[in-house]
Amino acid sequence: MSETTTELPAEQAKKTERSGYIAVLVFPVLIIIGGLVGYFAAGPVSSASGLVNPLLGIVMFTMGLTLRPVDFALVFKRPLPVILGVIAQYVIMPLMALFVVFLLQLPPEIAAGVILVGCAPGGTASNVVAFLARGDVALSVTMTSVSTLLAPLLTPMLTLWLAGQYMPLDASGMALTIVQIVLVPVVLGIVVGRLLPGLVKGLSPILPWLSTLTIAIIVAIVVSGSADKIIEAGLLVLAAVILHNLFGMALGYSAAALFKLPVPVKRTTAIEVGMQNSGLAAGLAAQYMNPLAALPGAVFSVWHNVSGAIFATVCRTIDQRKKAREPEPVAVS
Repeated sequence: MSETTTELPAEQAKKTERSGYIAVLVFPVLIIIGGLVGYFAAGPVSSASGLVNPLLGIVMFTMGLTLRPVDFALVFKRPLPVILGVIAQYVIMPLMALFVVFLLQLPPEIAAGVILVGCAPGGTASNVVAFLARGDVALSVTMTSVSTLLAPLLTPMLTLWLAGQYMPLDASGMALTIVQIVLVPVVLGIVVGRLLPGLVKGLSPILPWLSTLTIAIIVAIVVSGSADKIIEAGLLVLAAVILHNLFGMALGYSAAALFKLPVPVKRTTAIEVGMQNSGLAAGLAAQYMNPLAALPGAVFSVWHNVSGAIFATVCRTIDQRKKAREPEPVAVS
């Protein structure tokens, strides 16, 4: 999504916003359903654990289909907000993960999972939330794209550095996996999008739903691996996820405010920093850590859509109140 409400006719803008809200609010419901299926049918679902990486590849391929070379042009046209957002992504969220681990005194498995979520790139749902919050959508797409392309290097390096104290990690293996399930599918999606633009345009309405249904299946598989420990660890993981997400959004907004960037950019930076590619984190945790470490990623997949929708609603309410306080223009006769 690269259009803002000001670039669309009023009626179309309303329909697009309505569709965006439905998507953001329905996505967590679908993912919760996936989690419930994984919990109550843990035996059969856990047998599909080998499908997690191919499914993540599908999610990243759909992301690549929606990207265009112009989405990367902002790196050169407006480098400050892009660089600030990406640095904040890979500094604020890992550090906040450490802070949450310390604050809640999390056990090693959950601590490692929370840190991995913090070291993941930005989430694709952030673009929709930026649109709903009247943020800078083009900037959101660019930030997500750049942080995703940097993930094969930064995610395993930061995870090894920060989470290696909690359990042994294969950083090189993780890096290779991220190349295979993130970088290659995204680049392939971009190429297919350039070669078959008509087909991609026709498929664009269903791509977000395909991505969400795939993440829901991933969550079901991840939850099935630790179904016996969810009741015991569930509330602790939820508390960690909520704190991590809210700290990230608040500090992301503050970082943009520090550089006196416009309000839409502040909102976008908050969203980009606070919303993670938690499906990727859950999949990597399940493969390179253990099933319990994958729980924070699964829970984050639900929560960040809920907090994103709330944030967007607050932003729009602020805009409406500000507009209501503005004096009516005086007609000149």
